[in-house]
Amino acid sequence: MMFLITLLSAFVLCGSQYSSDQCNWRGSGLMHESHARDVEQVYLRCAEGSLEWLYPTGAIIVNLRPNLQSRPGGYLHACIKPRADSQGASLYVERAGELRPLLSEAEQAAGRVRCFSLQEGALFVESSALQDISKRITAFQYQLISTETPEDELYLPTAACRPCTDQEVLMALCTSDFAVRGSIQSVEEEHDEDRASAVVSLSHVYRQKSHLFVSGGGGRGRGRWTGRVKIPQQCGPQAGQGEFLFTGAVRFGEAWLECAPHYNDFIKLYQSALDSGTNPCHIDTD
Repeated sequence: MMFLITLLSAFVLCGSQYSSDQCNWRGSGLMHESHARDVEQVYLRCAEGSLEWLYPTGAIIVNLRPNLQSRPGGYLHACIKPRADSQGASLYVERAGELRPLLSEAEQAAGRVRCFSLQEGALFVESSALQDISKRITAFQYQLISTETPEDELYLPTAACRPCTDQEVLMALCTSDFAVRGSIQSVEEEHDEDRASAVVSLSHVYRQKSHLFVSGGGGRGRGRWTGRVKIPQQCGPQAGQGEFLFTGAVRFGEAWLECAPHYNDFIKLYQSALDSGTNPCHIDTD
């Protein structure tokens, strides 16, 4: 850690390989062998992509400069999901020479997903102090998310554990990446102790992104659908608690829960909004 601050004063560009859309970066730490104390600057300009650093040596700073605006008064976050075999470096958030730990090697191996606000700074990737760097690759996906909260732990949302307000439920129905009706069949723990995977059985899919839920037959969103929803362990997810309206966001191709009222409570709320003309969007509830 002592030499990290001095690293920030020496920026050298070397050996960068960008995709044509500048969403992904692939480089080699072997380019650092003659100047291992230098820091390479990497610029990525998409809302999502990946980084792969072979034989990590020294350090790199990843500057995320996307063509994506946060909501008015909102925050733009970057979420990092390590690849299963990622090793050889630790991740920090850097600003003005100050470093905050984001993902250690052990946390990467455990599949932890971590987020930080771009207002905090850039992503600093520092190689481990190892003599043998062979077969080591530091690799992860990134995704940028615009939110109304400054919370870093977007993957542990307290909102998923509390009842959403009526307005939040109605807006979630219209704007979430998925809105489905169904029940929890089983809950499976994951290697990441912070989260669980709920296997859901659905009777209706109102909206979904990226084909998260698979149909077993039926039309117009009906029939038997199945899928998985990620839920924070702190919420205590359990099977057999009745029927819900599940809504949430897609993160790295996975469904993450946000608002989940009991379906009977939701239908009363929706009907009341429909009668008063305050429903922000329309769905078929038959």
